Amino acid sequence: MGSAASTDDWSFGGTWPYEPRWLDADGVRLHYVDEGPRDGQPVVLLHGNPTWSYVYRRFVGALADAGHRAVAYDQMGFGRSDKPGRVDEYTIPRHVAHFTRLVDELGLDGVTLVGHDWGAVIALAWGVRQPERVRRLVLLNSFTGSHPPWPPPLPLRMLYAAGLGAVMTRGLRATIHTFLFRGGTLHPERLGPDERAAYLAPHPDWRSRAGLRAAVRILPWNDRSSTPAVGREIDTGLPLLAGRPTLIAWGTGDRVISRRWLEHYRRNLPPAEVHELEDAGHFIQEDAHERLLPLLLDFLRRT
Repeated sequence: MGSAASTDDWSFGGTWPYEPRWLDADGVRLHYVDEGPRDGQPVVLLHGNPTWSYVYRRFVGALADAGHRAVAYDQMGFGRSDKPGRVDEYTIPRHVAHFTRLVDELGLDGVTLVGHDWGAVIALAWGVRQPERVRRLVLLNSFTGSHPPWPPPLPLRMLYAAGLGAVMTRGLRATIHTFLFRGGTLHPERLGPDERAAYLAPHPDWRSRAGLRAAVRILPWNDRSSTPAVGREIDTGLPLLAGRPTLIAWGTGDRVISRRWLEHYRRNLPPAEVHELEDAGHFIQEDAHERLLPLLLDFLRRT
């Protein structure tokens, strides 16, 4: 089993001040944070690739201060959670099972799900199976995984390729250096030394980067993966969640995920409240946190 830690200090200059908590799921040690009153309405924050719960660092404390119970966890292969070294150990059904274990262990009901990128796929897969436990939905730039989500640009095709992709994702950490620190973030200058260290720390060597590799290999144009089937289950089940208060915030400068997925959400989750944030890319939490966080807090107050 891959190490759950690669550094002694996970505060990163005080930018991540939260107490680590741990849960065993399927033999995997998962890291999560749980802040705010135990009887507060639970707001569960799910990250995507190649980030970890750190991407919500500004949200956790603000939600707790507003009286909510803020929970954010690291998917297997990311953050402080264990990192199995084989790429084939990473599947969306396994991630969903881990998330189910976390929610059940914490006894969370009336949950507000906040999902970004792969985090939305995991959140929605859980939500359509247990809609009675979902109070609200908050969807950020993401997709459901039911079909190839976009014509893959050349850099993504390179990441997906068998040999070259492995070198780029596991050798060079291209999804972090090129995607997160550059193309996926319109304002990389906002990521200072502490922030960049926080995103690099979980993946110090080849073995620890299997999750980075898997997140590309299980994209839904790979019919041999389980992702398209999960995505179709989500699409079929979305009517079960329609009518729940839903907030969609979308960085219009996303160069990776097509806005066709925004329209997909609009059609299938009426009457969703949609905010398109200009001058924000795929990593909307980094580019537009000062706009996104007030939208989220206001939405929670009103619904």
